[in-house]
Amino acid sequence: MSEAGTAAPAISRPRWRAIDWREYVVYIGFVLVFLFFAVFLGETFLNPTNLSNIVIQTAPITVMAVGLVFVLSTGEIDLSIGSVVAVSALTGAVALRETDSALVGVLAGLAVGAVVGLVNGVFVTLVRLPSFLVTLATMGAVAGVAREISNLQSVPVDNETFLGLFGSGELFGVPGLIIWSVLAIAVGYVLLNKTRYGAHVLAIGDNIGAARVSGIKTARVKIMVLMGSAMCASLAGLLYAGRLHGARYTLGEADLMTVIAAVIVGGTSLFGGKGTVVGALMGSLLMGMLNNGLILAHLSVSQQMIARGLIILVAVSLSLREKRS
Repeated sequence: MSEAGTAAPAISRPRWRAIDWREYVVYIGFVLVFLFFAVFLGETFLNPTNLSNIVIQTAPITVMAVGLVFVLSTGEIDLSIGSVVAVSALTGAVALRETDSALVGVLAGLAVGAVVGLVNGVFVTLVRLPSFLVTLATMGAVAGVAREISNLQSVPVDNETFLGLFGSGELFGVPGLIIWSVLAIAVGYVLLNKTRYGAHVLAIGDNIGAARVSGIKTARVKIMVLMGSAMCASLAGLLYAGRLHGARYTLGEADLMTVIAAVIVGGTSLFGGKGTVVGALMGSLLMGMLNNGLILAHLSVSQQMIARGLIILVAVSLSLREKRS
């Protein structure tokens, strides 16, 4: 029997070549950076106290990263989070000083984020301005408000209840800041992966036209994600105020680039339609570990900024390749 008409056998590709390694960049990077500092810094870096401090110090970044995952997943951006950190911390600190009520201080700080997020959302959805320009404008305006509130002075916080909840408190021996990180990640993961809201967020980022046709209220979802991002920044500001026992207008100034790097390196697409809360956590810890290691290695702040910038460049390059493929 002739074999001229038989189909050629399919050529099997090695399974490892079918893996999209871009999905695991943050995990590979985390392991490599950890091993690098473990080898060159030894016990100084591997000390359990130091490793715990990395998680504690990155708690505000982790909380903000969770909020930014939702914003980027819809195809938008929020540049105002750093300024919201400062004004929320200051508002909460002033409310604590005037009322001596932890509840009032917390509500005042979170209310700032809700208002700023609502303003961002309204201008993005109803006025239809690009979120980049809207949040850039509110970043400057809110930073000015922070300076006006404090008159460029620090506002101390000495309310024991507040400090216990947002600062040095512990639960079963676990630092409160670590607990806040775990709660933020858990809530963010469930919302993004297990609810209709999360499905709508990803659908809007993937194809906003198709999302509208399918009945998703895109404007409402975008307002909600921008409010959520700003309120996460407010919570981060309260965590800073609790850990530092005070608030200052400079809080959060250098956090924007770190948060963006953590989220993008973690695997959230810069163009929407894809988000990962767990990846954002790993990205946050990676950035915190990098900063910690560079400090222990006695490198300057400028060198840390260079490292963060290079990480963002690599992450954005991978995101661009993913969009084009």
